Amino acid sequence: MSIEMFLVGALLFALYIYFTIWNIMRNNKKQNEENKSKGDDPIVDEFDSDGMGNFSRFPEE
Repeated sequence: MSIEMFLVGALLFALYIYFTIWNIMRNNKKQNEENKSKGDDPIVDEFDSDGMGNFSRFPEE
């Protein structure tokens, strides 16, 4: 009886790990697709390291 319970537990654990990794990969792919579509926006500043936008910079002279 204990070996059967171990096998059932191992199967459930393996399924849990499989679906966890599958979910991470699927959401990562979806997020990368969303980021690619946002990357085409010319307003996005790639050098905005402080996250404050352009108002925190000194004006160009």
